[in-house]
Amino acid sequence: MFLMKPLLISVLCLASATTLLAGVVSKNGRLQTDGNQIVGDHGKPVAVHGMSHFWSQWEGVFYTAETVDWLVKDWHATLARASLGVHDGELGYQQQPAREIAKIKRVVDAAIANDIYVLIDWHDHHAEDNIEDAVAFFSQMAKTYGDQPHIIYEIYNEPLKVSWSKTVKPYAERVIAAIRRNDPDNLIVVGTPYWSQRVDEAAADPIDDANVAYVLHFYAVSHKADLRQRAQKALDMGVALMVTEWGTMEASGDGGIDRESVAQWQAFMRKHHLSSATWAVSNKDESAGIVKPHVNKVSGWTEDELTENGHFMRSLLRGE
Repeated sequence: MFLMKPLLISVLCLASATTLLAGVVSKNGRLQTDGNQIVGDHGKPVAVHGMSHFWSQWEGVFYTAETVDWLVKDWHATLARASLGVHDGELGYQQQPAREIAKIKRVVDAAIANDIYVLIDWHDHHAEDNIEDAVAFFSQMAKTYGDQPHIIYEIYNEPLKVSWSKTVKPYAERVIAAIRRNDPDNLIVVGTPYWSQRVDEAAADPIDDANVAYVLHFYAVSHKADLRQRAQKALDMGVALMVTEWGTMEASGDGGIDRESVAQWQAFMRKHHLSSATWAVSNKDESAGIVKPHVNKVSGWTEDELTENGHFMRSLLRGE
């Protein structure tokens, strides 16, 4: 019996360590909609929060496992967002698909390794014009990751001034059908007209799928009580929402932090258990970037290397 004690202690320590290392996905399982809530396998509402990567073709340096690891371990992120830049001259997915897919997969694989949720985002303002490319991309993602409960498909970032029923919804139905051929279960979120602010239009004509939520975007300086009222209307109509992109500043990505507006939005999201990803993991010379323009480190950022938004978001995600 004496010889068994060290082994028993080791087993107990390993079990304890495994419990401590269990991430948000192990605790909650696959996300699914239940009325106007997004819930886990246990049937209770789940809200996760993290950072959105910038357009992949422009800030690809941060599409690394090290960046995701740091955001999880130091910033306490429980959600990542990999934003596939679809087209821009010779830089986007349509021009160099293998290169851009490799970036997305690095973030997705790192999120899975860290046991957090990850949005695979078709980052486009004109997805209805690129439907065959979207179908091909999401078919590939569903074949690759469809058995992973960490995955959330964001099939349209921000439609512009287009009709929900005549433009966005038909596009979404095509892409969702392609995903469901390989992944019948994981959550799909769909952008809404007018830069993902007209969630009420989607709520009035929802998609016929058992696990779809709708995208709400806001920037604290530009969007206030009127947009929250619209979001409340959509929730009251019975659809689930996810804030896949929001900012502390103006919708342009510049300007100062509106702390009062951020606090009001945070209270709204807490009340309704809304998950969120904040813009953006970037060193671009604008307010939204979280590291200063001269900083090319992909992780391990010091206080001197963070921008005002970086300091603010790190503290917010850490609950400080």
